[in-house]
Amino acid sequence: MDTSTVTANGVEFTYLAQGEGPLALCLHGFPDTAHTWRHLLPELAGRGYRAVAPFMRGYAPTAIPADGAYEGGALIADACALHEALGGDGDAVLIGHDWGAFPVYGATAFAPERWRRAVAMAVPPTAAMSDVFLDYDQLKRSFYIFLFQTWAAEAAASRDGFIEGLWRDWAPGYDATEDVALVRRSLGDPANLAAAIGYYRAMLGSVPPTGRYAAEQAATGGQVPILYLHGTRDGALGIGLTERAAAFLPPGSRVEHVAEAGHFPHLERPREVNDLVLDWLS
Repeated sequence: MDTSTVTANGVEFTYLAQGEGPLALCLHGFPDTAHTWRHLLPELAGRGYRAVAPFMRGYAPTAIPADGAYEGGALIADACALHEALGGDGDAVLIGHDWGAFPVYGATAFAPERWRRAVAMAVPPTAAMSDVFLDYDQLKRSFYIFLFQTWAAEAAASRDGFIEGLWRDWAPGYDATEDVALVRRSLGDPANLAAAIGYYRAMLGSVPPTGRYAAEQAATGGQVPILYLHGTRDGALGIGLTERAAAFLPPGSRVEHVAEAGHFPHLERPREVNDLVLDWLS
């Protein structure tokens, strides 16, 4: 895989890339890096795509954004700007996991002409989670979101065992040694760790939105079909959160459960997930 940089939406992004053809933009989540797509990128390249996985804003070696924006609208604007900067056209596809799923829903609604099809993993549309997210068991799983609103967030997340614990709880039985080492490298600087936590602070409003991305933030619905994938053993967001997902996806979309996979199905069950994604995009 090639490693390159490109400036989009005022941020210098570092990205991994492989192949030639229509753009397949793959967006990672937390606590993760662009390397999470190491199984899918070669498969996309083999099917005639230019597969690109950027490190998200604030995740080294991508720059920390000068505007300090981490709201969902900023991520949508990043996806659309990367599409343009990387030479994408109407045959481009968008794939996102965890935080990367938010711009899948938003960018396909905000700029549907840019994307032919899309895939989201592990985080269903926000509207589908409104009730189940407040269940007691889910609140326990989501403790870190509330911790990240406090003064203790950076101190806790930087301690040995915290990132490891999230991976262990979210993906039972998966050996995340390599992935955790890559996360530690990306978020080892306190400024980068604060940026990653900033996504959560913007989500719950403890840091107010910048106001720069109001139109992107408001984008909902859309007509681009989305394949939604969720592991049956996901320890971060329980499988119950997917019960209403289909009702909040565009026409022609589909929901698939990945058996025996946790929160990172593309890493835990790469063959099954790759086949589902490639079949969907074909």
